[in-house]
Amino acid sequence: MQSTTTDRHAGSASPLRRRRHRPAATSGRRPALRRALAAVTGDIQWEVLPLSGVAEQTSHLPVGARVTVTCAPARGIDPTVDLAVSLAGRGFVAVPHLAARQIHGHGHLTEVLDRLAAAGVDEAFVVGGDATEPAGPFTDGLTALEAMASRGHGLSRLGVPAYPEGHDHIDDEILWQSLKAKQAHADYIVTQMCFDSAAICDWVTAARQRGISVPVYAGVPGVVDPATLLRISRRIGIGDSLRFLRGNRRVMGSLVRPGGYRPDELLRGLADRVGQGCDLSGLHVYTFNRVAPTVGRIDTLRRRGLSPQG
Repeated sequence: MQSTTTDRHAGSASPLRRRRHRPAATSGRRPALRRALAAVTGDIQWEVLPLSGVAEQTSHLPVGARVTVTCAPARGIDPTVDLAVSLAGRGFVAVPHLAARQIHGHGHLTEVLDRLAAAGVDEAFVVGGDATEPAGPFTDGLTALEAMASRGHGLSRLGVPAYPEGHDHIDDEILWQSLKAKQAHADYIVTQMCFDSAAICDWVTAARQRGISVPVYAGVPGVVDPATLLRISRRIGIGDSLRFLRGNRRVMGSLVRPGGYRPDELLRGLADRVGQGCDLSGLHVYTFNRVAPTVGRIDTLRRRGLSPQG
């Protein structure tokens, strides 16, 4: 978007003058973009799915990385806890997703929390979950958070989701009210996966204006291709893996290119906006278990300072 604006403003200039001018502008902005990129990528948590082969994929993550583990209706909460326990045993900071609608009751909640505590897992990400019907008394993330607080959950850090582009089934105002209530329990917020840096930062600004002061991590996709999405969607059921594609033709187009989607443009946009004051604390990267190419791509962008080549 920025390059299009630059071209439009330079409409009356000759092609030669444009070629001479644009590198100077880019080089002038690059140190600031490098600093902003370092800020954006300085704190990353990586999301994985509890599917076969994930253990090998996580070996590509930095030592001691924070790894969040999703919870899908088709599989239940046990695979999530199993993988979180395994990751903690390997030295990662494991963050299981606790889907409220898949917790059968207060006893089940206690069992899950006790098992996490025994394994040294002291963080969790609390979501409502995609299950059509709740398995117990917890209908959304807030009811689960309140139950956890009343029993004394013993966790040192809790995250909650937010939706910069809205939610399929929940009114925007209800989302805001719920998030304000969750702020009493949450240590950070992760935005639902979004491909639009402006939408993410506009949402952060709106959150701050509404008195929501919890640190925000931008939810961004890693390197992903259509075959991976389809394979995962069949195994975990309908959820985030396909929802983000609806109505986004530009992203669909990028997915079918050789190599699939890469987050270069999105990270450049976020870095630019962080440099202008967007209040982000870091990134939450949805890897879809394509950990190696995703980590590699982000490392490449760091080295090149957001250079578009490669």
